[in-house]
Amino acid sequence: MTGQPFEFDAGDAFGYHEEAIWVHELINAGNLQTFFSYLDGRFSDMGYTFYLGWQYWITGDSIIIARLLKVLYGAYTCVLIYKLTVRNFGEETGRIAAIFCMLMPNLILYTGLHTKEVEMVLLTVAFMERSDWMFRNKKFNLVEIAPPILLAGSLFFFRTVLGATAIFALFTTLLFTSTKVLGMGKRLILAVWVLLTVAYFVGGKISNEVEQVWKAREATQQASMDWRTVQENGNKFAKYATGAVFAPIIFIIPFPTIIETPLQQNQKIINGGNYVKNIMAFFVIFALYWIIKEGKWREYITLSAFTIGYLLIIANSSFAQSERFHQPALPFLLVFAAFGISKMTNKEKKYFRWYTIFIFLAIVVWSWFKLAGRGMT
Repeated sequence: MTGQPFEFDAGDAFGYHEEAIWVHELINAGNLQTFFSYLDGRFSDMGYTFYLGWQYWITGDSIIIARLLKVLYGAYTCVLIYKLTVRNFGEETGRIAAIFCMLMPNLILYTGLHTKEVEMVLLTVAFMERSDWMFRNKKFNLVEIAPPILLAGSLFFFRTVLGATAIFALFTTLLFTSTKVLGMGKRLILAVWVLLTVAYFVGGKISNEVEQVWKAREATQQASMDWRTVQENGNKFAKYATGAVFAPIIFIIPFPTIIETPLQQNQKIINGGNYVKNIMAFFVIFALYWIIKEGKWREYITLSAFTIGYLLIIANSSFAQSERFHQPALPFLLVFAAFGISKMTNKEKKYFRWYTIFIFLAIVVWSWFKLAGRGMT
């Protein structure tokens, strides 16, 4: 519909494509140092450009091959989610979680786009699956430490806070996980390796990026909301949206839009997927409630720490309502949703009916918010 193989307003996607062609040209000229000089210490977001440049070098700048590879990456993500879920919650729940990932509209959408989400989600899920294996495997050896550490490091090159959250999840597991899962000897060895990894990152420019993102989180969020207030077709109520508003509903949002909003074609494509996520959130919340109630939170601390930690960071950023930035946590939300469904009884089913009414009202209110903020009510 746009006359080119990219989505509407494909600023990021087209930018990645152009930069990857440039990296391809630099590889041919044997001049990759120019790319590293261009980075100037800006690691976040550049991992995908570098990867795509090498892919273009192999495939001759082929867009269709890049998209087909994304399909394979998405499929393998479902396999990893299956393995991770079976190890934590059993075979039946693992199958449900894998099917959820296979059919989730939000995950399917990005296999047809040229942005970094598919690769980033794959690396995130691979990190979680290998970390979980490392912590739970009774036959421990040092070779198992490398994959989780390397995968955590790679996430810094896709989104700085994602890498920081991965390290946070490792630390949290070492501190709080059950001794049934992780013995003291193995815990001590892993702690040393994680500390060495953190020392490496803290000693470099990546730590400066993390620190700057953290310090600027409130100002950045406010500036973004103020911009949404004054831009063309903007919403005058956007400036009131803060982390305090988003954090309590971070498992549920973003809400779909059921009204016509100018210049939001991409939003229309993903509205159905957002609605699916809204509904799934009930089972996520129930699963977390069950885990805490049964006192089993230490057994699932890695999965919980990463998911909750990352979503809280998003809630306090300028991207809380941006579906795209929720992607790295989405597969794990589906894991919890599958577990919640497996624990659901007739006693809890009545709450689901009330929850669907809440979602209906929330979508209506959200639509009113978008209309009223533009003076259209």
